[in-house]
Amino acid sequence: MREKGFTLFPSLKRTAKVFPVALAAFAAIMISSCALLSPAQDEMRVAVIDRLPPELPQRQTHPATLLVLSPAINPIYDSVRMAYRTRPYQVEYFSRHEWGASPAQMLLPLLTHTLENTHYFDAVLTPPYFGPYRYALRTEILELIQDFTTNPATLQFSMRVQLVERTSNRIIASRAIALREPMLQKAPYAGVVAANDATAQALQQIAGFVLENVQ
Repeated sequence: MREKGFTLFPSLKRTAKVFPVALAAFAAIMISSCALLSPAQDEMRVAVIDRLPPELPQRQTHPATLLVLSPAINPIYDSVRMAYRTRPYQVEYFSRHEWGASPAQMLLPLLTHTLENTHYFDAVLTPPYFGPYRYALRTEILELIQDFTTNPATLQFSMRVQLVERTSNRIIASRAIALREPMLQKAPYAGVVAANDATAQALQQIAGFVLENVQ
């Protein structure tokens, strides 16, 4: 005769069988979610430079047009590859960290927005543009590198800037900008933060330079 005790709670037996399956499925979902939120070890990290100066010199609007030419750049840095240095005279590139665009491509819209925000010019234009303009701004990125030979590590960013009067094609003024921004740690992302800080400082200096030299 079958023991009655074994047939009183059949649902408990089914639950005991289903519970481990449900638990395993839940664990798989949680692991999958964590994987989506946490990049894989070999996944490429992409960073941008998009910080504008928090404050800018202001001038009354004048009937003048400024053409901001695409920045020239040292070929060493004309790439999405993110450069760093661990010893003098040597440049290396991170294998899993890169820029979302080349430094020159990221800088052009920042220059344009910065100079628009001074409110001095009727229009601030970029190539391709073949109409009339009064001034042209030439820039060149000389260096953009995370330097780990210093303590603390620093982001080195240097540029050359020229303001040109179109009618005579005369260089009105030129300036060299060299910035060394401390990094909070010796890590690629700390260099990205420092690059944004340095760029904002450079843009503020460029805005002041332009306003000092236009008439």
